[in-house]
Amino acid sequence: MPASRPSRRAVLAATAAVAAVSAVSVSGTAAQAASAAADPAYRWRTAVIGGTGFVTGVLFHPSVRGLAYARTDIGGAYRWDERAARWTALTDHLGWDDWNLLGVEAIAVDPAHPDRVYLSLGTYAQSWAGNGAVLRSEDRGATWARTDLTVKLGANEDGRGAGERLLVDPRDSDTLWLGTRHDGLLKSTDRGATWAPASTFPATPSASGQGVIFLVAAGRTVYAGWGDGDGKGTAGTANLYRTSDGTTWEAVPGQPVGATSAKVPIRAAYDKHTRDLYVTYANAPGPNGQSDGSVHKLRTTTGGWTDVTPVQPGGTTADGSADNFAYGGVAVDACRAGTLVVSTNNRWADIDTVFRSTNGGRTWTSLKDSAVFDVSETPFLKWGKDKPKFGWWIQALALDPYDSRHIVYGTGATLYGTRDLKHWAPQIRGLEETSVRQLISPPVGQAHLLSGLGDIGVMYHERLTASPSRGMASNPVFGSATGLAQAAAKPAYVVRTGWGDNGNGAFSNDGGKSWAPFAAQPAIAKDAPGPIATNADGSVLLWTFVHWDGTKYPAQRSTDNGTTWSEVSSVPKGATPVADPADPKRFYAYDTDTGTLYASTDSGLTFTARASGLPSGDSQFELAAAPGRSGDLWLSVKWNGLYRSTDAGATFTKVTSCWASYTLGFGRAAEGAAYPAVYLVGSTETITAIYRSDDEAKTWTRINDDAHQWGWTGAAITGDPRIHGRVYVATNGRGIQYGEPV
Repeated sequence: MPASRPSRRAVLAATAAVAAVSAVSVSGTAAQAASAAADPAYRWRTAVIGGTGFVTGVLFHPSVRGLAYARTDIGGAYRWDERAARWTALTDHLGWDDWNLLGVEAIAVDPAHPDRVYLSLGTYAQSWAGNGAVLRSEDRGATWARTDLTVKLGANEDGRGAGERLLVDPRDSDTLWLGTRHDGLLKSTDRGATWAPASTFPATPSASGQGVIFLVAAGRTVYAGWGDGDGKGTAGTANLYRTSDGTTWEAVPGQPVGATSAKVPIRAAYDKHTRDLYVTYANAPGPNGQSDGSVHKLRTTTGGWTDVTPVQPGGTTADGSADNFAYGGVAVDACRAGTLVVSTNNRWADIDTVFRSTNGGRTWTSLKDSAVFDVSETPFLKWGKDKPKFGWWIQALALDPYDSRHIVYGTGATLYGTRDLKHWAPQIRGLEETSVRQLISPPVGQAHLLSGLGDIGVMYHERLTASPSRGMASNPVFGSATGLAQAAAKPAYVVRTGWGDNGNGAFSNDGGKSWAPFAAQPAIAKDAPGPIATNADGSVLLWTFVHWDGTKYPAQRSTDNGTTWSEVSSVPKGATPVADPADPKRFYAYDTDTGTLYASTDSGLTFTARASGLPSGDSQFELAAAPGRSGDLWLSVKWNGLYRSTDAGATFTKVTSCWASYTLGFGRAAEGAAYPAVYLVGSTETITAIYRSDDEAKTWTRINDDAHQWGWTGAAITGDPRIHGRVYVATNGRGIQYGEPV
């Protein structure tokens, strides 16, 4: 289950004018719209799952025992605290407008100044994404200074698991190098405060977008891997450059080049004892799409190259499958000459492994063959099976410079570590990278939270401080969840949809502890499983479908718990259904194409248009129903604001106490209040933040602070119906954040 992430282009990069509104009244005052109460004291924590995303790089500090850093493709950077045995998030201060900077392209440390650390940030290099930035710290990431770049970086694009593209020059701590995908090599001579092109770097970027794929120091020489060959494997195409004086660059003589397939250098590591540079190669930047690769060693003192590939790709497995793969991570032992580890990547037939050599690559041992795993701390890693596999997407690989038996490698879901080369366990505490799609906090029952997630399906959180003991919901096991709904008057009944291994829909009669697949599913559900709703008593299901290419299909209805389905033609195609929490005969759906609210009063058999002239044109508009009330609807239309209906969608009133609303949810009412607390990701003044209202959105109180922002938080928010003030926030890469008043 690869940890790929969908683009947030439609969610975050679009701009739109406020739509004209007809038959809509306006309430509230200008004073309310311009004010939010002072920040209360809130404590924010991360609900524990454990990893769940692609850790693209791990870097042990060469000069400080127990200090390490990790980077992720969409979830920021972390520092390892050896004493606490956990990771500390370093980039949670990045806010809504900086969502594109939660992807970390590279990390650099300064061996001569242990407190200095640098990050290059930028999730996407597409035209709709913002430019990248460099963060620099003098206190190991506790505080940062920032330099905005004029180029784009791509931490969640192909090649994101390649080596570090950022490096402190080994001759001068004030000089930094930054490799980019489309704009060549950049250089800073003031510790990252300003940047300029390295004009003497000879390679020219191409459309492939890989550019400088890694930078590594070998003594006083800097090597740069280059990922933009001609793409045809033409003999002589350079993929490795070097400079010994910081000015003049040259192609490294005799380097491996493409023959039958293009050679892309992925990572490199330098053995200071033998002065050998080890380079892993693949026929594509990865982490997907690779089928061939190798490992080569350069003796930097003589210029001689040696092929030290542990196992050549292209063989067959025991069952006759083609054993195609590439090589990814490489790390050398700072204590023992000639000792190193390399990882395979994209080896699906025979499963990826880490090879170890103690003689400079002449012979190798696969650590997978003797590996013993303990994933009790994060049970989801069993993937619904009896035991976990060694991993996939292994490109991040690190060897502790102070402990030869301490190896860490990243996968598409976690970090595994060993202290004895045999016993492995997740080394992931504190690092949470889940992309969260849906949240439900049940009114009664054992769990305070159910979550629908990207890549790892649905989870039942019996505790927030430990990974769910049942792991991912099974039968079926989902990759990404697309829908999650609970019957308001029968909370033990829950349904979920997503990309499954045994059908794409399931139900639970015990609040989400155990599941069974629907007996049948509509044909379109195989290719486009979308959101689902269940009415208040759980007797009716409505399932909608939108293909990844944007094609919308008619909704389907079931009255027998998913045994049979029938088309509902009167509801707009692709519209997300919302059940009335008090009246089992009522459903609602918002047509984002026309700005029209549709309602059903016959349990979803037919829908009719009600209010119209509302904002339109964005598929991410969100309709929510207030708990315990019939016909009390709230419509979040992003920068078009927030609307409310108290007559089941016949009319809507614009809420003027906020000017933007991205997602909205409800929780337990404040003491003495008759209406549930309302939680909002939106804007009441100039910034997008997280707010709570205890007076039906007349006034708002900001409840997060500048240190707790987590980039984009527009997917879901919900309060806890049992604890006033507790709120759960979905992030796109920092897992589930939850806050409570101190």
